[in-house]
Amino acid sequence: MVLFSSRAAKTGFAALGSNGAKTKAHYCASKAGVISLVKSLAMELAPYGIRVNGVAPGPVQGTMIPKESWPVIAEKVPLNRLGTPEEMAEGAWFLCSPQAAFITGHILDINGGTLMD
Repeated sequence: MVLFSSRAAKTGFAALGSNGAKTKAHYCASKAGVISLVKSLAMELAPYGIRVNGVAPGPVQGTMIPKESWPVIAEKVPLNRLGTPEEMAEGAWFLCSPQAAFITGHILDINGGTLMD
């Protein structure tokens, strides 16, 4: 099982930059809840051989970010671009694959380097 969260769950702000107007506490809190759900379900379901992981995307090309904002946001990403939906899907695909058979309770950060921990 793979659930989607967000980089915002780990930073406490939705936009790249901690401007209070872009915090969106409700969004950050809900995405942090997804991370907690991943970890809880991973513990509960492990005895049954069910793996539960998450993907936490950074800025992605799509409808959540207006296209005219992509170049400005890309400047704040260490890899100098936004991610693609296909890259997020590839991360989820990996977590479901046999190559990830010993991974559970993990959050895969796919964010172009915007959150390095």
